[in-house]
Amino acid sequence: MQSKRLLTRCLLLFVFSLSACLPIQPQVARPTPTRPSTGSIDLPDVQAVARAFLQDWKDEDFASMYAALTTVGQDAMTQEQFEDTYRGIAVDLSLQSLDAELLSALAQSQSAQVGYHVTYHTALLGDLQRDMVMNLTLENGAWRIQWEKGLVLPELKGGNRLSVEYEIPARGDIYDRRGKALTAQADAVALGVEPAKLREDQTEELLAVLSELLRLPPEEIRAAYSGSSAEYVPLGEALSQEVNNQYQRLEAISGLVMTPYRGRYYFDGGVAPHVTGYVLSISPEELEEYRLRGYSGDEKVGAAGLEKWGEDALTGQRGTSVYVVSPENKIVTLMAETDPQAARYVYTTLEKDLQFQAQRALQGFTGAIVVLERDSGRILAMVSSPGYDPNLFEPTNRNSFALGAVLNDPSQPLLNRATQGVYPLGSVAKIITMAAALESDNFTPDSTYNCGYEFTELGDGTVLYDWTYTSGLMPSGLLNLPEGLMLSCNPWFWHIGLNLFQTGKYNVLEDLAHGFGLGSKTGLEQLPEAGGSFPEAQDAGQAVQMAIGQGPMLVTPLQVASFVAAVGNGGTLYQPQIIEKVATPDGVAETSFKPIVIRRLPVSAENLLTIQDAMRAVVEDRRGTARNAFTGLQIPVYGKTGTAQNAGDMPHAWFAGYTDAARSDRPDIAIAVLAENAGEGSMVAAPIFRRVVEIYFSGKPVKLYPWESSFYVVPEIIPGMSPNLPGVEQPSVTPAP
Repeated sequence: MQSKRLLTRCLLLFVFSLSACLPIQPQVARPTPTRPSTGSIDLPDVQAVARAFLQDWKDEDFASMYAALTTVGQDAMTQEQFEDTYRGIAVDLSLQSLDAELLSALAQSQSAQVGYHVTYHTALLGDLQRDMVMNLTLENGAWRIQWEKGLVLPELKGGNRLSVEYEIPARGDIYDRRGKALTAQADAVALGVEPAKLREDQTEELLAVLSELLRLPPEEIRAAYSGSSAEYVPLGEALSQEVNNQYQRLEAISGLVMTPYRGRYYFDGGVAPHVTGYVLSISPEELEEYRLRGYSGDEKVGAAGLEKWGEDALTGQRGTSVYVVSPENKIVTLMAETDPQAARYVYTTLEKDLQFQAQRALQGFTGAIVVLERDSGRILAMVSSPGYDPNLFEPTNRNSFALGAVLNDPSQPLLNRATQGVYPLGSVAKIITMAAALESDNFTPDSTYNCGYEFTELGDGTVLYDWTYTSGLMPSGLLNLPEGLMLSCNPWFWHIGLNLFQTGKYNVLEDLAHGFGLGSKTGLEQLPEAGGSFPEAQDAGQAVQMAIGQGPMLVTPLQVASFVAAVGNGGTLYQPQIIEKVATPDGVAETSFKPIVIRRLPVSAENLLTIQDAMRAVVEDRRGTARNAFTGLQIPVYGKTGTAQNAGDMPHAWFAGYTDAARSDRPDIAIAVLAENAGEGSMVAAPIFRRVVEIYFSGKPVKLYPWESSFYVVPEIIPGMSPNLPGVEQPSVTPAP
């Protein structure tokens, strides 16, 4: 290559010398030339002009490049045509950037030639190198460039153009940590019914077979079409192979419609749709950007979630053949060629079955569930409800017309509430307030407070009432600090907040909250997340409210699961992670999961143990606020209820905690459950938390929810319960923590 390049440069210099010399004559002595009497002509620096032109090309400053052309060149094409030429060739080459250097320059009175070397850095073809010659003309005392297409690429002289052919590998799959598919390229079938054609005598068979294919309760399927006047009602999608296995049963059912399609398939109606995301066709506005990255333009690309984050891995490397084509549309030469490279597969840290069941556990509520491996930071499940079916983004799916309802849903089903939703934390924040109290040295575990109905310590006439008063319960009485957490006594923690503020130590609570990871993003790289906020209290009133998780503090469920995991594992705050590995099709890992420690919690081991014991009492002690929700559960649970007031009619229900089973087959987990505007944490969030624990350790739910008639079946009316479901009454009592 070096010798070839040297030869090329020598030939260029030889050409330049020929153009500047008279025909060869015998060598004779020549007189020394004299300057004309009209005076000397000082030529402009031709190298500076050429160098500026090449730099403008590198910077994509096409306006400056066009301004450097000769008048004839500008008359031959508009600036827009000039720019389109450069952009079009850049797209054909998948040009990422370029480097250019001058090789030589030769100037005469009215013309000049500059030799230069260009290295094209391309996405598909690697580095291409070319030596070229630029001709310039002196116009009005300035050098102007005689432009032609060969200045972009030598092969394009004489009106030639480029033609590109692509060989596109199949898009890579996304799996859970054990290799169970979450999404893949597949043959699928859109399932739906024409209600007017359904036969009553076939209802049982219809619901049985669809329940098996769609993994939905029969009652839910019936509710989707019952009473509908629509000509066609979409129900979901299934793999073609699974439909074929049941085809004899299916084809006999009147009114059932099966429409095959091929595309990106998301299993079970979308397992972890807010994690996997979805793909879309490249929009016209994005076309040039993707073409420059080596795309043909007709692919589907990741538009959200891991589909978007892992686009480079999941799409593989396109095979490319670039041809030079003459003005007569004949192939002149094959300029460059590359072979395709298979896409890689993305393995998440999720457990597919746990994820699916956790989604079912939160169905009917608006909210989120996050399940972390307590001692590593692995995300085992991430639920945002309401969810959505990412299969609806596939335009060849007959059911895709239902996407409009998803996009226009005021409940924002595309929002990942686990990472982007921000909420007041309610009484779960008392874990951090207790830590601040102990670390401030203003309080000890033996410090006591008489927890009555009222809190009047602000001294401005303000009277705050404990949840026991508004719930019609007896006041908690004299409590030490751990008992205050166990019974979630608001006056106790109002007192702590006020004490820290008045003694100039409220920054202890703020610093502790930041040390627990609140007020900033967790560091999850693959999904968008909000940082929330935990500001310094501006007055005593704010101080007491923030001490119980109210006021100007906002958190995400992911942040809560993360800091609760740190409490449970002895104080190590891990960065939550969603990627187990990225691997080649034959399983060779290019990257793999490694726990990442953010920091140690700023809490002493002694104080942390005191907090852990108090969280255990929340669940185990007969007086604990979550005792009833966990009666009979064999797995040791440590947790805290939370009921957060907000702008809605009902408060948000929280429960956050961790397990300490110490089993070799199932690592312990930390869980945060949030149900928006659902009522009491102890009555709503705690049972959902228990359901997740049951599924994780036993593989199936064990105890019915208070609002269930059977597993995942909700009666039409349940007095005093509020799972945000149609026909379910709202609680009539003021929520407790």
